Amino acid sequence: MTSFSAHPPTPIRSSSANRLLWRAFRRLRPYWRLSAAAYAALLATTAIVLITPQFIRWIVDRGIRQQDLRLLTWSVLALLALTVLRGVLTFFMGRWTEIASQSVSYDLRRDLHAKLTELSFAYHDRTESGQLLSRTMQDVERIRFLTGRAVLGLANGVVLLVGTAAALVIMNPTLALLALLTMPLLAQRAVNFGAHYRPLSLAIQQQLAVLTTRLEQNLRGARIVKAFAQEEAEIERFEAENQKWFGLAAATARLTALNVPLMDLIANLATVVIIWFGGLQAIRGALTLGELIAFITYLAQLAAPIRRLGLIIPAIAMAGASAERIFEILDEVTQVREAADALPLPPVRGHLRFENVSFGYARPHNVLRDVSFAARPGQALALLGPTGSGKSSIINMIPRFYDPTAGRILLDGHDIRQATLHSLRSQIGIVLQESTLFATSIRENIAFGRPDAPDEEIIEAARAAQAHAFIESFPDGYATKVGERGATLSGGQRQRVAIARALLADPRILILDDATSSVDTQTEQLIQKALAHLMAGRTSIIIAQRLSTVRLADQILILEKGRISAVGRHEELIETSELYRRIYEEQLKKSEC
Repeated sequence: MTSFSAHPPTPIRSSSANRLLWRAFRRLRPYWRLSAAAYAALLATTAIVLITPQFIRWIVDRGIRQQDLRLLTWSVLALLALTVLRGVLTFFMGRWTEIASQSVSYDLRRDLHAKLTELSFAYHDRTESGQLLSRTMQDVERIRFLTGRAVLGLANGVVLLVGTAAALVIMNPTLALLALLTMPLLAQRAVNFGAHYRPLSLAIQQQLAVLTTRLEQNLRGARIVKAFAQEEAEIERFEAENQKWFGLAAATARLTALNVPLMDLIANLATVVIIWFGGLQAIRGALTLGELIAFITYLAQLAAPIRRLGLIIPAIAMAGASAERIFEILDEVTQVREAADALPLPPVRGHLRFENVSFGYARPHNVLRDVSFAARPGQALALLGPTGSGKSSIINMIPRFYDPTAGRILLDGHDIRQATLHSLRSQIGIVLQESTLFATSIRENIAFGRPDAPDEEIIEAARAAQAHAFIESFPDGYATKVGERGATLSGGQRQRVAIARALLADPRILILDDATSSVDTQTEQLIQKALAHLMAGRTSIIIAQRLSTVRLADQILILEKGRISAVGRHEELIETSELYRRIYEEQLKKSEC
């Protein structure tokens, strides 16, 4: 299997990172009432936290020191009531925050799915599915944490820090100055921690996406891996990527293991100094015991939010990296999009026309060059040519999976770029060379384009595609689950279900990309009879590898190096086209044997 590696993370400028974080946080706007209630609860709990040390001072100095049992009892009960109230407020604060942030997560996943569905094939051609899965799941989860507990914790830390510092200064300016001397150092370590943690977190996310992609490709290609006895090689490739992830995770763990204890040490140094100096003042009578206890309690509250900021800042940094990856998708401009003045395409007769069409997947290299042809309503047109001659490009442009780089495509005289995508694609039926089925029932797969189709029409389409007999042979009939990507069906069975799916949609344009390549000769003969009947009245574009399919065509286009080199029927081309004769001898004739 093809090896691949993650692109190294690109550093985000501070202004850009802040803009991304603010953009992610704005996702809370529809849920501002819940957020406002959560932050109101936060202010109330912070007020209780700030009042509690003063209440403890009062209990010690008035209740315990003066041996007032009645005051002590009522004070303790009041303290208990404050604790219970704080717990209730904390519960609702967490609940409201979680509902709001989970709603943001829901919206982001919905928008990402819609965007990925909307983006053109060109985007998916160059993007690994594992990367997209990682962004949709892990990165969205980091944004959920950002808009929920991370920012709430940040706000809690800042408010508690400011309130506690103010209380310390009011109580004893000298002790407050000693306590606050270590705080700038503690803050510097927290900020430094976050600055080093962010690029590591981005690299970890990128590498996890690589691991996801590797695992997804191995699972999808399990048969190929086993068929070529490459289990050990794939294990080694996965192990190499896993080692890269482990190295990054270990570096992150070392950074955390160094900084968190260091911040605790800095915070505890302040506590030790205050106990010593405050104890001296208490002994000399300049400070009551209750005031010293309250001061130490405040100091613990002062260090806690700073240490918490040291943990929250890296989380916010990780969320910034996630926001970059998510909004990169949401901001992606699809190469195929509806014109601002696009109109619904009316029911078409099927007159298809290419006018001087050129196309390339990557400029300036063109796969097609100045291609012009026409297919009349009800006409069957076969495309033949060597690999890379442009056959698939032609059929991919008809439903606008890609757009021409030059020229235009007309359907009943309408430029398809001026029609809405739904009105265009709903009139086109497609059976690709590699049939993709969904992990659901055969009935649902056939009815994919028309979920409300009655059973009678589904069965009729299956009969026409020669699929009814083998479907009925299953114990569950049309309710049979086909497994992921239709893995429980044979190639020919998958192809016939795909043909039935296209036929049920009753399209005016029928695109068959080598639709009979996966069936045996006997089944192919039955399908050819069905196709000959069903193609009547429809414009059909066929990429064919078998002579029997070619003979169904009213016209054959021979493509060579991105250009049309010959046009005609089988009998004419045998006489006039050397390339057709070669294809006939090397490919078509053998298919009849």
